Amino acid sequence: MSAIAWELPEEIRAVREGLLEFARQEVLTRHENHHDLFENPRRLYREDGRFSDELKGLIGEVRRAAAKAGYYNMCVPEALGGGGLGHLAYYVGWEALFHLCGPQNWLMLYVISHWAFGPSRLLEKVTPEAREKMLAPMMAGEASMCFGLSEPGAGSDAAALATKAVPDGNAWRITGRKIWTSNSPVADYCIVFAITDPARAAQRKGGISAFLVPTSSPGFEVQRIIKLFGHIGGDEAELRLEDVRVEPWQLVGDLHQGFAAALYGVSLGRIYNSARAVGYGRWALEKALNYAQARKAFDKPIADFQATQFKLADMATELDAARLMIWRAASLLDAKSPEATPVTLSEKTRSYVSVVAFVIPSDELVPVSEPDWSAIVVTVGPVRSIVTVVADAWLVGPVLPAESVCSTESTCQ
Repeated sequence: MSAIAWELPEEIRAVREGLLEFARQEVLTRHENHHDLFENPRRLYREDGRFSDELKGLIGEVRRAAAKAGYYNMCVPEALGGGGLGHLAYYVGWEALFHLCGPQNWLMLYVISHWAFGPSRLLEKVTPEAREKMLAPMMAGEASMCFGLSEPGAGSDAAALATKAVPDGNAWRITGRKIWTSNSPVADYCIVFAITDPARAAQRKGGISAFLVPTSSPGFEVQRIIKLFGHIGGDEAELRLEDVRVEPWQLVGDLHQGFAAALYGVSLGRIYNSARAVGYGRWALEKALNYAQARKAFDKPIADFQATQFKLADMATELDAARLMIWRAASLLDAKSPEATPVTLSEKTRSYVSVVAFVIPSDELVPVSEPDWSAIVVTVGPVRSIVTVVADAWLVGPVLPAESVCSTESTCQ
């Protein structure tokens, strides 16, 4: 199937149009009605850096309205009560929202359930008791969660985490720290990853488990808000867990196989990050084009100058290439096609993309220390790294099935 001639299915186009109409009515209207709030950081954040009650109230309104309209849970698996739409719909929906809103629209982030903040396929791995306790409020947009994986000494190399879960009868007690945990200051639950078998974890052959922890649990503390990009507050935080007790019903996935569960969720985050990058890129391109048509030099718009035209054309070409590549990749994932995984990278691409590949056999996670460059999945993040891959990678025949390669990490230098 050629990506160049590829068209979105009619169902997904219809969902996108409905989603955009919802966003205009329910989100942009709220932004306009609360313009003074969003223009005043002192009203957006409390003194401790957390979201203000006024902002949290608006976020809750958007989530509940989106859930009622069916958009919030549209990509949640049907087994959990969601719409069951796949990776392609998830990408198209998010890209459309980011293209519409640009980088300054806070409330747009809550129209579709974020893979780490709301209901997603990750919750397929929680126990029936956990579903009974938390699924209904999550699906209704009344509750949210966060994803406690990264640590002060384990960021890109997430498997190097130090948080431990020590057995306590038929339960465990978790002690450790997490950092860069998005949504944690307002979350009702946190999926916490901890070492449960130190020997296996040291060999990177499992030994890490995931637990669903209510943020109201004794010993669970949001230690500080991490303020990014010059803001006076935010929704990223450092967490401290001190002897937090968790019971068997709180286990997510299989014991000692929590890292596989982490990558199961993170892989959906790659689709989200790609949508955000391309959506913002399209928004920025339109701003640049409008400015070039309005700004004059030597008595004519700068858009008439070839140097400006070249820059705009390059931007448009790179964005279109990235978009088509992701459409095709997402559709192959939905079809569970073996073509979804393999790409061949040139030497030039390797200088831009650093890759850590993991192969999951049936019972354990084994890192590939010397990855085969003919069998690497490249995750797409910032537009620049997407375009680099598009320019220097070719999809080849089946090498590894989609479920065999579970994670890569791409860093654009």
